[in-house]
Amino acid sequence: MSSPSPSVPAGSSAAGADPEPGGSDPKPGGSDAEGTRRHLLSVGELGAEGIEEVLRVSDAFAEVGRRAIPKVPALRGRTVVTLFAEQSTRTRLSFETAAKRLSADVMTFSIDSSSVKKGESLRDTVETVAAMGVDAFVVRHPAAGAAAAVARWVDASVVNAGDGWHEHPTQALLDCYTVREALAARHGRPLTEAGVECFAGLRVGVVGDVRHSRVARSLVLALGALGSEVTLVAPGSLLPPSTEGWPVARVCYELDAVLPELDVCYLLRLQTERGTGAFLPSVREYSARYGLSARRAARLPETALVMHPGPMNRGVEIADDVAELPRTVVLRQVSNGVAVRMAVLFMLLGSPGSVAGFPPSSGPTGA
Repeated sequence: MSSPSPSVPAGSSAAGADPEPGGSDPKPGGSDAEGTRRHLLSVGELGAEGIEEVLRVSDAFAEVGRRAIPKVPALRGRTVVTLFAEQSTRTRLSFETAAKRLSADVMTFSIDSSSVKKGESLRDTVETVAAMGVDAFVVRHPAAGAAAAVARWVDASVVNAGDGWHEHPTQALLDCYTVREALAARHGRPLTEAGVECFAGLRVGVVGDVRHSRVARSLVLALGALGSEVTLVAPGSLLPPSTEGWPVARVCYELDAVLPELDVCYLLRLQTERGTGAFLPSVREYSARYGLSARRAARLPETALVMHPGPMNRGVEIADDVAELPRTVVLRQVSNGVAVRMAVLFMLLGSPGSVAGFPPSSGPTGA
């Protein structure tokens, strides 16, 4: 049911944060005994059919976002908790905006201001919050496997908003949505009529700190499921110890060599908080070899997209003037993230049934 997940380097799971993070998914594919999907822990659980379904439902919620009052009663009476143990701007606000636009009640939970700081275990804290009547937890944690652990501890649905170096599934989904949107516009097709066939043979370069990037792991899994040709571009020290389980066409150590061939140049942020500095002689040298300067951007095909998950380190991964180019779709990624996360929450918490493992998605209630 699930595609193989890219390997996570040893030591990337902060098991000391709690005895249980790092365990396996409580049920195969994040589903219950009846096969209804309850969690989104890995984009690899979805496969091509599941990814396409999420993108299709996202179309309806993107339309909601363009309304004068961008709100529908799809999840009225439901409660969503955002549980973040790491700093976040885009992902936290995106999920909270998505839940509120669905009319869900939102509880914001920060580890730094919780009883965890008094010595309470993460498990006890999560179970305490769940006892208040929670339908879904959106979890970000520095330990790989933390979201899966929370899914074992509670009856609520769990969405992985980033766990250590492991995965960030909704980022991959919004990235796919943004690529599909751009390709549909280029070919003059209504987005609602665009499937995922546009990804077949798409040449994508994932550039930078692949070793420490949960975004890279999820994106490569998603693009691999959709038939894209992915090239990892990085110095050897910023590549994972093994690419076993990574559906990539090749690995390249020189950015300049691949630029003319790319349909999408996807730049990764240097994960300095995860120890990137120890793997590089200097940030300046990294930028000189792997930063997307105006000169390098000019070598891309005219129709190629430039993407970045944010936050961007201008002057390191991407030059200021390149960040402002029309082909750079970073703000579209942010905007589309709200619609995609609305779709994920709706598909997990909406009316019962099953379409590609999710509840039915004929359109948002009240849309």
